[in-house]
Amino acid sequence: MTDNKKICARCVSDTSIPNICFDNKGVCNFCKVHDKLEKLYPLDEHGQQRLNQLIAKIKDKGENKKYDCVIGASGGTDSTYSLYMAKKLGLRPLAVNFNNTWNTDIAMENMKKTVTKLGVDFREIRCDWEEFKDLQISFLKASVPEAEIPTDVAIHGILHQVAAEEGIKYIVLGHSFRTEGIAPIGWTYMDGKYINSVQKMFGNTELKSFPNLTISSVFYYTFIKGIKVIPLLNYFKYSKEDARKILEKELDWTYYGGHHFESVYTQFIIVYLLWKKFKIDKRKINFSAHIRSGLMTREQALERLKEEPPVKEGIVEYCIERLGLTTKDFEDIMALPPKSFYDYPTYYPIISAFKFPVKIACKLNIFSPVLYEKFFG
Repeated sequence: MTDNKKICARCVSDTSIPNICFDNKGVCNFCKVHDKLEKLYPLDEHGQQRLNQLIAKIKDKGENKKYDCVIGASGGTDSTYSLYMAKKLGLRPLAVNFNNTWNTDIAMENMKKTVTKLGVDFREIRCDWEEFKDLQISFLKASVPEAEIPTDVAIHGILHQVAAEEGIKYIVLGHSFRTEGIAPIGWTYMDGKYINSVQKMFGNTELKSFPNLTISSVFYYTFIKGIKVIPLLNYFKYSKEDARKILEKELDWTYYGGHHFESVYTQFIIVYLLWKKFKIDKRKINFSAHIRSGLMTREQALERLKEEPPVKEGIVEYCIERLGLTTKDFEDIMALPPKSFYDYPTYYPIISAFKFPVKIACKLNIFSPVLYEKFFG
């Protein structure tokens, strides 16, 4: 909802979003970040040349190896289309799924169909359910909006582990700023120290199998193993709607009904927990990205935001039961005062102190430029 809030004159981002600010024309800083990224990933001849050079590098680094890149697979639109495009570009990807046991049947079937039709090797890595469940409950008890970052960190951790084991130098991510936008760090922050500190405070089990990404592991994967993360979709004029049509036609792929709804738990977090407890509506970020990219009008977005995020019948009860919580347990969690990552030990102070080195690393393509814009844009 956008009532009684200052809203961007260009998109639908408003003052419910942390750290938002506006210029003298009423345009928000997130629109400015989008424009910077458009210049970094231009959709012209120069952008095509950069993509061609990148693909050539990936192939060269992967020469005489079974695979030249690792791609995360979830059965969702972005990851499936990334895998599809990687094959179209002549790459030899290894598809990897971190199965946290919350995947929908549609997502699982999508993954099977995709790797079979594309002729791609597929590796499914399952979590230790009791350990992972305890970590998810810890983040609920921490009362922060980043309740789903255990999955996000684990995905990145697994992709780096597999790449290191296979001697692969590139990880391809299914992310596009043109459709996803840039989530403010006040809504979505993650790092390995954050994971450890929340689990230490609220958890009942030690994290033994969880593929965490600490500063030491990031240094090892990035500078010792030389692994780079590539947001492949940033190089294309990407539209989720167009991508779905292609995937449905080419791969017999099936849509699962909503943004990130390939995971039951992610759907629960986005449409229920974030909205009911924190009044966070992540549609504002996604719709704003679509508006800037010409995929949606501002009027269409404002109209859709008049309605609360739709909650699938029974999903709340299902998630509570799977986590082993009682209704009273969950009500107590919902009643806790909202907190943020600032309330817990994280690497954020270190990241903030190293703004200039991070900027240089992004310019050298050691880290994705999106990382710098997220923290300092």
